[in-house]
Amino acid sequence: MTPLLLDTHVVLWLVDDSPRLGPQTRAALAGGEGPLLASVASVWETTIKRSLGRLTVPDTLWDDVVLSGVDLVVITRPDVEAVGALPFHHHDPFDRLLIAQAQLRGATFVTADRRLADYDVDLIDATR
Repeated sequence: MTPLLLDTHVVLWLVDDSPRLGPQTRAALAGGEGPLLASVASVWETTIKRSLGRLTVPDTLWDDVVLSGVDLVVITRPDVEAVGALPFHHHDPFDRLLIAQAQLRGATFVTADRRLADYDVDLIDATR
């Protein structure tokens, strides 16, 4: 079973039960098609945005994510080194790290960001 690495916004949509998360994606996430993963990079990203006042999330967000069955993926040296080898299709450092992590783990990346389709990684469009 192929792991599914969730983009940061997908984690937030999942926790909020957002209607932006499409029915096919909901089925894939609920259907046990593979382990659900979220990166510590997403924890970092949400923490920064929260401290800047650009994101409102509960203090328990990441505890809730883990309790829902999503496994956290640590950031390793190979992950960081792989970012340097990626072409600059996208300039967001968090997204680039998530793509590298998906590639190195053989994971399908779940995102609504269509700009990431230029990378050599399997994607699920989170809006479908």
